[in-house]
Amino acid sequence: MADSLTLRIITPEKVLMETQAQSVQFPAQDGLTGVLKGHAPLVAALDAGVLSWKGSEGDQEMFISGGFCEVRDNVVRVVTESGEPVSEIDVDRAEKSAVRARERMAGKNIDFDAAEFDLVRAQAALRRSLMRQAAGRRTRR
Repeated sequence: MADSLTLRIITPEKVLMETQAQSVQFPAQDGLTGVLKGHAPLVAALDAGVLSWKGSEGDQEMFISGGFCEVRDNVVRVVTESGEPVSEIDVDRAEKSAVRARERMAGKNIDFDAAEFDLVRAQAALRRSLMRQAAGRRTRR
């Protein structure tokens, strides 16, 4: 692909994938952001959501759990805690995760700093779980 970008998705354990793409869209903290070849340098904080790209194999999607993205010299680097192809999302597992997060939130007294921190973590876990469910259900229609 002459008019392509290199997309790298990186977790703490490994490089999940590296591929060529014509375009990339990622869920930045301040909204969905699109990148084409020749994009200006950019660093963005990522939200949990669906990272999508158009490559030689057609449109592809991966659920990411936040992190950050760097765009420079036609390379898009996505650094995230975890990522999974949307087609492989286990919606039942995501629903159970949401139930556990809600239970943790309901049982917390936020009068103490540690409990408040746990509440924030539970809220983030709930958000990720709900986003995974939405992404997983979207592909099963």
